[in-house]
Amino acid sequence: MKSAGALRISDRVGGAARGDLSRTALTAFAPAVWGTTYITTTELLPPGHPLFAATLRALPAGLIVLAVTRTMPHGQWWWKAAVLGVLNIGLLNALLFIAAERLPGGVAATLVAAQPLIVALLAVAVLHERASIWRLIWGVIGVAGVGLVVIGPSAALDAVGVAAGLASAGSMALGLTLTKRWGRPVGVGPVTFAGWQLTAGGAFLLPLTVLVEGRPPAIDSAAAFGYLWLGLAGGLIAYVLWFRGITTLPVASTAVLVLLSPLVAAVLGAVLLAQTLGPIQLVGFALSLAAIVAGQLPAPARPAPVLEGVRR
Repeated sequence: MKSAGALRISDRVGGAARGDLSRTALTAFAPAVWGTTYITTTELLPPGHPLFAATLRALPAGLIVLAVTRTMPHGQWWWKAAVLGVLNIGLLNALLFIAAERLPGGVAATLVAAQPLIVALLAVAVLHERASIWRLIWGVIGVAGVGLVVIGPSAALDAVGVAAGLASAGSMALGLTLTKRWGRPVGVGPVTFAGWQLTAGGAFLLPLTVLVEGRPPAIDSAAAFGYLWLGLAGGLIAYVLWFRGITTLPVASTAVLVLLSPLVAAVLGAVLLAQTLGPIQLVGFALSLAAIVAGQLPAPARPAPVLEGVRR
C-alpha cells in the first residue's frame, strides 16, 4: 500500500502530465487552424491579394485587443514587442508570400516545415540548451514526412522562392525562440501579449500591402466570411493560444507542432476538394505524426558513466 506522501507525489505528477497535455492540445489549435489558410484563400478570397489577407488577419485583431485591454507596452517592451511582431507575423507572412508566388505550395510548405530544425539549433545558441540529437533526428523525419505528403512529382525549384521559404522558417524559428527567452512582462496576459505582436506585425505588413498590391479587392459575402475566419480564428484566437503555449511549454515541443499546418491543409484538400492521397502521402502522414508525438516526449536519458572503483 502506498504511503500518503507517495500518493501526493503521484497525484502531482499525474496532474502535471494532464496539464501539459491540455496546454499542448490548445497550442496545437494554432497551427491546425493555420492549415486552413490555403483552402480559405483559394476557395473564398479574391485572387492576387495574399498580403491584404495577411494584413487583415493581424492588424484589426491587434487594434481590437489594444482598444479592449487599454494596455500598451512599456520600457524595453516597445522594441521587444515590435521585434517579435515582425518576426512571428509581419516578416513571416511577407516571406511566405514570396515563396508561395515562386514555388509550388508543397515545396513552400516543406521548406517552412524545416522550422523545428532551426529551433533546435537556436535553442543552443539563444537559450543555452544542450544540443539534442533526438530533436534533430525527429525534425528531419518530420520534414521528410511533410515532403512526402505535399510535394508532387512536377514540383519545380526557384532560387529566390527557396531562399524566401527558408527565411520564413528562420523568421518563425527566431521569433519563437526569442519569445521563449524574453517571456511576457509581469502582469501582462497572453491576450494583451498577442495584441501587441498582431499590431506590430500588421503595421509592418500594411505599407507592403499598399506598395505591392495597391487598392484592396472587392469583398463579397464569401470573402467577408473568409477574412473573418482568418482574422478571428487564424489571427486573434490562434495567436493568443500560440504565444501562451510558447511561454509555458518547451520550445522544441512547441516548434514541432507547426508540422500540423501542412497536414491539415492536405486533409482538407482530400475531403473538400477531392484531392487524392496515395500510399506515399499516407507514409508521409505517419512519419510527420510520429515526429509531432516524439517532439512532445523528453529525449532519452544518457546512461550515467560507471566509475572504475565502483565497478570493481
